[in-house]
Amino acid sequence: MGSPATAVSPQTSISRSEAIHTLTASFLGWTLDAFDFFVLVFVVPTIASEYNRSIRDVVFTIFLTLAMRPLGAVLFGWLADRYGRRLPLMADVLFYSVVEFLSGLAPNYHVFLVLRALYGIGMGGEWGVGAALSMEAVGPRWRGFFSGLLQEGYAVGYLLAAGAYFFVFPHFGWRALFFVGGLPALLTVYIRSKVPESEAWQRTRPTAHDVARTIRSNLGSFGYLVLLMTMMNFVSHGTQDLYPTFLDKQRGLDSRTVATIAVIYNVGAIVGGLVFGYLSDRIGRRRAMAAAVVLAGMIIPLWIYPRSLAMLTMGAFLMQFMVQGAWGIVPAHLAELSPPQARGLFSGVAYQSGVFFASFAALGEQFIAERLGYATAMALMAGVVMVAATVVILMGRERLSADLHAGGSRAE
Repeated sequence: MGSPATAVSPQTSISRSEAIHTLTASFLGWTLDAFDFFVLVFVVPTIASEYNRSIRDVVFTIFLTLAMRPLGAVLFGWLADRYGRRLPLMADVLFYSVVEFLSGLAPNYHVFLVLRALYGIGMGGEWGVGAALSMEAVGPRWRGFFSGLLQEGYAVGYLLAAGAYFFVFPHFGWRALFFVGGLPALLTVYIRSKVPESEAWQRTRPTAHDVARTIRSNLGSFGYLVLLMTMMNFVSHGTQDLYPTFLDKQRGLDSRTVATIAVIYNVGAIVGGLVFGYLSDRIGRRRAMAAAVVLAGMIIPLWIYPRSLAMLTMGAFLMQFMVQGAWGIVPAHLAELSPPQARGLFSGVAYQSGVFFASFAALGEQFIAERLGYATAMALMAGVVMVAATVVILMGRERLSADLHAGGSRAE
C-alpha cells in the first residue's frame, strides 16, 4: 500500500522536496488564514461589550467577512490563472495578515467592520490559489489523503485560535489575538524561497481569453459546484461559528473550558479530514462525503443537548470529525472537477460563492437563538442543511484520480 511520505512525489518533474514544500506552504497558508478568522468567534461577546454593541452586530462582521470572500477568490484566482500561483499566494497572505493586525487596532465598531470586510477579501483569495498549487503537486493515488491534510489546515487554524484564546486572551485581551494574527506575513518568505511554480500552470499558461472562454463553456459544472459548496458551508459554519457562544451563553462555561472543548473538537476535525480523505481515494469522493455528512446528522442530539460536560465534549468531537471529514475531500474533488485552464479561478470562486450564499448561517442562527435558544437554533440549522447537503453530494459527478496536468480522467 505504501505510505503517505512516498506518495508526495507527483507525476511531474518537480522533486519530492519541492512537492513537500508546496504542500507545507499551502497548508500553512490555509491554517493561518483560518486562525485569523476564528479568533473572532471566541471573543464575540467581549467585542460587543467593548464597542457597546449587540452580539448580533458583532456576528454581522462574521457574515460580512464570509460575504466578501468571493471577491477575493475572483481577484486572486484570476491572477493565479494568468500569472502563476506563487506570487498571488504571497500577495494574498501578506494582505490578510496586515488587515488582521489592523483589526486589533480598530478604535470603534465601524472601523472594525470595514477591516473585517477587507479581511474577507484576503481570506477568499487564499484557498483557491493554495488548493490549486498543492493538488497540482501530488499524484492521484494519494490525492484524497493530502486533500484532507490541506483542508484540515482550517481545523488546525481553529485549534490554534482556541489555544490563543486559552493562553493569550485572559492576560492580554481580545486585541492581542488579532496582533498575533499578523504573523502569517512571515510565510511569504518561505513561499518565495522554497515553493516552485506549478508545472500544470506552466504547461497551460492561459491567456485572459482562454480563462474567460473556459469559464463560459463550463457554466453547468460551475453552477453545481457553487450549490455543493453552499451546502457544505452551511454544514461547516452552521456547526462551528456560534458553538463557542452557545457554550458560553447557554451552557455557562468559562473561557478556558470553552477553549479546551474547542481544542478537542478540532483534533477530531483534523483526524476526520485525514480519515475520510484517505477513504475517498478508495471508495470515491461522493460516497465518502455523503457518508460523513449522514453520520454528522445522526450525531446532532449528542452534539448539542447533553448536560454532562463529558458527553457534550464527546458530541462536539464526533460532530467535527464527521463535518470536517467531509470537508477534507473538497480540495481534491474541486480540483478534479475544475478545468486546467482556470483551475485557480474556477475552484476558488465556486468555493467562495458557496461561502457567500451560506454567509448568513451564523446570523440566522443568532436570530433564531434570540427566540428559541442556541441549542434549538443550531440543531434545526444542522439537521436541515445536512439532509440537503447529502442530496446535493449524491446528485453530482466525480472525476476520481483525474490527471490534473492533462485534464483527462475517468468520470462517473
